[in-house]
Amino acid sequence: LEGASSEAPLPPFEPPRSDVRARAMSSRVAMAWKQLASLTQWGRNYENGPTNAQSKLRLFGQAEDKLRVTLFRDNHAWCPYCQKVWLFLEEKQIPYRIAKITMRCYGDKERWYLKKVPNGMLPALELDGRMITESDEILAALETAFGPLGAPMRDIKPYRQLERQLFGAWCQWLCRPAPSAAEEARNQKEFEGVLARVDQALRATPGPFFLEDFSLADVIFIPYAERMVASLFYYKGFNLKQASPGLARWFEGLETRETYRGTQSDAHTHNHDLPPQMGGCYENGTPEQQRCKALVDQGPWEGLPDCGYPEPPDSVAEALARTLKYREDIINANCVKDKAKVEEALLCALTTLTGQACSVQDKEMAVALMYIRDRINVPRDMSIWAARRMRKALTQTAAAAGPVQAPPIPIDNRYDQQPTEFSRAGA
Repeated sequence: LEGASSEAPLPPFEPPRSDVRARAMSSRVAMAWKQLASLTQWGRNYENGPTNAQSKLRLFGQAEDKLRVTLFRDNHAWCPYCQKVWLFLEEKQIPYRIAKITMRCYGDKERWYLKKVPNGMLPALELDGRMITESDEILAALETAFGPLGAPMRDIKPYRQLERQLFGAWCQWLCRPAPSAAEEARNQKEFEGVLARVDQALRATPGPFFLEDFSLADVIFIPYAERMVASLFYYKGFNLKQASPGLARWFEGLETRETYRGTQSDAHTHNHDLPPQMGGCYENGTPEQQRCKALVDQGPWEGLPDCGYPEPPDSVAEALARTLKYREDIINANCVKDKAKVEEALLCALTTLTGQACSVQDKEMAVALMYIRDRINVPRDMSIWAARRMRKALTQTAAAAGPVQAPPIPIDNRYDQQPTEFSRAGA
């Protein structure tokens, strides 16, 4: 989703109504678009407000003509290396522009970007007219130009090495199929051994972070640690926060920072964007793993380990506003060909979201809702709690139609998420 300067409340708008036959397939009359739009005043100041995934420009109260930096990151906020640079810029409040680029796992690279960066690598950063790739080199250049984030890079090398060791053990366990139960157990034990060292490093400080205060050491760990929490729960039935009290406390500290919450994704998004990026993620097939997988895919989502902070008061308003903004694209991109059914089903789900129960009886309409549910992305589309509320409303609205099977989420690629399908509505 692309970003502009701010997200003002949607004006009352009543498009032509769809085929009235679709309305007969819901158990209650759903609200109209105009009525739903009147129920939310949610908005964001993209340039100067809290960290968010929709911005194209971040000023932090400074003049636009003083900008020195452009960040090139992936459109869907899936790229872990982009998240590192993004967090550094936000924490330091360095004004910057954002250009969002397609990852190859969900579409073709933009031609204009390949002229700038022929190998298409992400992230990339333009600083004073100079293009830089490789996230560590980008962070070094930003530190030189704008000062360190806490401790300088040269002082956190042991933490960088520890993060790479944890990453390697995670990849060995998650991304390589174990030929036997014994091999699976060895991979888990290897990961737990490195995790114990990470836990020890975190417990050595009085606060929640790797050093006395939040620093680049934390930024380096964030992207893959977040993905480890999600993926090991889903594919291995392993709760990382329970296994490491130090990391659990660390995440609690991170979630007090609006910079982190603005870049934070959720378990559902990560577990379905990782396989095409990592070359595969492998389940261990235990009953606990299957239980955890079902929770991520089907809910309830409230108790998942991906988020520990309380629900904010505007989660429903955010989910409603963001869905209304993209309603035409959501309807047109749906797998169900009868767009009148998709429209009425979505209206019914949004009615449920507002607290007025509305269900669909028609199986095609239920499939349309499950297709939408399975493709909500955090933070690209909305924040974690807004996504939880939206997924719950979609699931509840579809339940009366009985069991249905929407097209599965692809594993080898995510071409079902091509940005061109959602480029018309702006932010």
